Amino acid sequence: MSLQTKEIRLGSLLFAALLVVSMLAPGATIAHPPDDDHAHHADAVSKKGSLAETGAKLSNPVSDVWALFTEFDLTFNNGNATGGNDKVGSLMNFQPILPIPIYGKGKDRWQVLTRPAVPILFASPRPDGGNNTNYDAGLGDILLPMLVTPSQNITGSNLIFGAGPTLGIPTSSKVQLGRRQWQMGPAVVVGWKTKDYVAFAFPQYFFGVGGRGDQGSDIENASNMNLLYGGFLNLPKAWQIGMAPAITYDHKASRGNKWNVPIGITVAKTTKLGNLPTKIQLAIEYSVVSQDDFGKRMMIRLNIIPVIGALVKNPIFGGG
Repeated sequence: MSLQTKEIRLGSLLFAALLVVSMLAPGATIAHPPDDDHAHHADAVSKKGSLAETGAKLSNPVSDVWALFTEFDLTFNNGNATGGNDKVGSLMNFQPILPIPIYGKGKDRWQVLTRPAVPILFASPRPDGGNNTNYDAGLGDILLPMLVTPSQNITGSNLIFGAGPTLGIPTSSKVQLGRRQWQMGPAVVVGWKTKDYVAFAFPQYFFGVGGRGDQGSDIENASNMNLLYGGFLNLPKAWQIGMAPAITYDHKASRGNKWNVPIGITVAKTTKLGNLPTKIQLAIEYSVVSQDDFGKRMMIRLNIIPVIGALVKNPIFGGG
């Protein structure tokens, strides 16, 4: 059995384990201010329409819903380095959604939204410059955006807005799986939401800070962008359709290898697994622009997003 097959099989087993745990887990209650327009759904999940409302809130990148966003990706990669032949990769990205209230309640609520992204790579293909492709597995670099989102009294009921710093933490278990350098930069999210749809753009830009952990490396300091963009249309019975691909840009890459620009379609359904309100999304994406040498051409993505109880219930600085 090849390393690639083993790693993909490992990913499937982990997915199955997560699904079983979600189905057997006890119910969770979201704590919320009684007058908060964004936080009344979880304790009324058995009422008509509440699952659809929960799904819509999970599509809003600055809502106050706490959830365990878990993503499984199957990527098809190729380029000049592989003679145009696809090389399959797989990974899991664990990204808990942790909106922490800092001041006020209801329409006066301010919060800090943290969404740490922890990538666990099962099989990351890497051409060796010849006719072979190596596969690396392990932990990648953790990304940590920290967005301050203003109260509705400032933004209004439809505007989505948040801004703050983002951090790249050099946690990769192998040189091949990360930058091996601390990264910092700005992050902004803007968008618009109604009862029928939501649309947004969430760019993060990273600059390398300090020296690299692998001495003697000829890789330049980081200067790269990740731009999540998309939107979702709310359909009957807690279904949604839309897209949420991520454009990547590496300023230090050679010409023809800087951009990866995917488009795609996502179908989502919010339901209950055991006692947990859970959103399940399946997406397929195709990169209309990709790296010439070697990069992602297509991806199949599965998201399992169970809602959890808020770990921080009251505003840290009061105000309500």
